[in-house]
Amino acid sequence: MTRAQLDKQPDEVAAMFDRTARRYDLVNDVISLGQVRLWRRAVAAAVDAGPGEVVLDLGAGTGTSTDTFTTLGARAIACDFSFGMLSTGVRRHGGNALSGEGIPFIAGDAMRLPFADDSFDAVTISVALRNVHDTEAGLREMLRVTKPGGRLVVLEFSHVTVPAFDLVYREYLMRMLPRMAKVVGSNDDSYEYLAESIRAWPDQPTLASTIQRAGWERVAWRNLTMGIVAMHRAFKAA
Repeated sequence: MTRAQLDKQPDEVAAMFDRTARRYDLVNDVISLGQVRLWRRAVAAAVDAGPGEVVLDLGAGTGTSTDTFTTLGARAIACDFSFGMLSTGVRRHGGNALSGEGIPFIAGDAMRLPFADDSFDAVTISVALRNVHDTEAGLREMLRVTKPGGRLVVLEFSHVTVPAFDLVYREYLMRMLPRMAKVVGSNDDSYEYLAESIRAWPDQPTLASTIQRAGWERVAWRNLTMGIVAMHRAFKAA
């Protein structure tokens, strides 16, 4: 089997990302037409982490997203269940969980996070919640490790809000995206999974309801790039 299925078995999904790790960031830049950089900046602004705060970046991959949370003096931890992604990130950043320098890279499954209760001022996950085996259970686990009054920011592919653009986007998603990934040199089977998982993902209000059911409060969302992705923000009760 070369790709994960939509039942999202953790070992299959992790193995799939292990195979894409080396060119993951390059492929994301290409297939998003550069939009991924704007999305990262929007997430960093929503997390709004300052000096003395600690951010958990889940599904961090190679740590490219994690870098954006340290610019205002916060400490950020990159967590992912793909050892291939983490190894690539460590090579590029030179961080580890013990050095105290750079970004720590820690292996962890969103369903069973290796952190104590009330550990983080903010938890964020970008285009990776879709890969968690049980979305609501994962969101409850994120709530557990967030400090009272802390915040959650989820960036995830969503449903296009401009009907005239929707057909074009779906055609790109299912036909062009895997082909572009193959041209850049990544595992195109992985990007077939990406396209299918995006199509199967719930819309913005449905995800907001799931976040609320998991125990988060003051849930709101903002569409980016005509709803290709949506950024949901929520808070843990103080």
